Amino acid sequence: MTSTAGTSYTLIPNQKYRRSNRRSRQRCSASDTDPQSLSTLGYFKTLPLEIFQMVLNYLSVKDISMLSMVSKTISSRLVNYISTPSGNRRLLLKDFHNLELPGKREGSYLLEHYKSLGLLLKRCTLLLPTKDRLKYIHKILAEVSCFKLNGCPSPLNCLGLQCYGVFLQILTAGWDELECHRVFNFLCDLSNLPRKVQMVVSSKPGSARKLELRIRLFCRSVLLNHWIHQSDSAFWLTRILKPWPMVNQARLLYIIFGPVSSLDGHVVWQKMIEGPTDETSLKGLADAIKLLYDTEAKEWTADDVISLVDELSVVPREWLMENNARLLILSGNNICFTYMASKAVNGRAVELARLMVFLTLVCEKDLYCMDWAVKMMLKVCKVFSTPGDRNNFLQYVENVFAHMIMDLLQAVLSGDRDEEESSFLNLFHLVNAQANFHKEILYLTMRSNTNII
Repeated sequence: MTSTAGTSYTLIPNQKYRRSNRRSRQRCSASDTDPQSLSTLGYFKTLPLEIFQMVLNYLSVKDISMLSMVSKTISSRLVNYISTPSGNRRLLLKDFHNLELPGKREGSYLLEHYKSLGLLLKRCTLLLPTKDRLKYIHKILAEVSCFKLNGCPSPLNCLGLQCYGVFLQILTAGWDELECHRVFNFLCDLSNLPRKVQMVVSSKPGSARKLELRIRLFCRSVLLNHWIHQSDSAFWLTRILKPWPMVNQARLLYIIFGPVSSLDGHVVWQKMIEGPTDETSLKGLADAIKLLYDTEAKEWTADDVISLVDELSVVPREWLMENNARLLILSGNNICFTYMASKAVNGRAVELARLMVFLTLVCEKDLYCMDWAVKMMLKVCKVFSTPGDRNNFLQYVENVFAHMIMDLLQAVLSGDRDEEESSFLNLFHLVNAQANFHKEILYLTMRSNTNII
């Protein structure tokens, strides 16, 4: 981190001052009474400790943070100040539920304050081993109930976890992976996160709704949301997921990034099963998958991510194929192709053909370019080992189009009024999808023939 401090320093004149006879009410540490240590205090050595601490009350947290870098002795005094009741009251702001303070809208003031506090404690504890730094910081923050996984009675209306998250982000920025592993293990011990995750991933989805919500808020607000670089986000998401088997990873990923109710914030488990969903409900999951597939996520292979997507598509039961197709499109070309190619290689051509049709349907509904679907199909066709396998796949695609159109037509003719309107709309989109898909194939064929001629 580049220091913002100035490069010029003020020399302290060698001048004698009359020492005050007034004693400090607070006991000074051994380092404060050492003559060499006192000399590093500069002008502050003439002040009793309680006066020094009163001066600190007039400084901003950023100024105190800069002061901590002057000398080891001053840093030690600042550590003592932070531990005092007055310093604790000054630095640990707790108005996490009053989100619209005058002139400080939406809690931005609180977030900036805890960023500055993170930098202050980072600098004050710079010379301590990681284990001792964490213990000291926990001692300072232990009384803030809103920083705990189960600490706040109203977590959806609280900025506590977000403030804790920005504090930790500033504190650990620049630390190596070994130190960050220790931070994660320390947080797990404090919050008992592994046991709580075990409860939600091994029980029926939705049976522990409040705990699911708290795990989601803690993981996102404290560990995931505040990082600038993708490599950092991938590291912390990996720490959350990797201790668990793949099936539990998928459940946990859905808890953290899946769709939630706009009314109470709880995870909506039936969203992907009951009907087609929108991009908003899938964006969080797609972004998480892209994060793990990225080259910065060193502990994940492409096969790992594709297996995770496969497991995710049956959480809590098998998704509608349209929702699965929409997730793949949002996850990006590389993931979509790798997922489809794995099905081609493993002889699942019928399932792949069905997915291909739903990709065209999503392109039609969400106004994506249909030539993308055609190019994706052509790319997948190259994966098949023989021309016969490729031709069978193309035949399966046309069969799926025909069967789906016939099923929807039958639903239109035989359904009640509400079902008829829904089925007719689906039929409309599917027929248009097929027409536009074949149109792009014809365009591509004509361009190829023109080049040959």
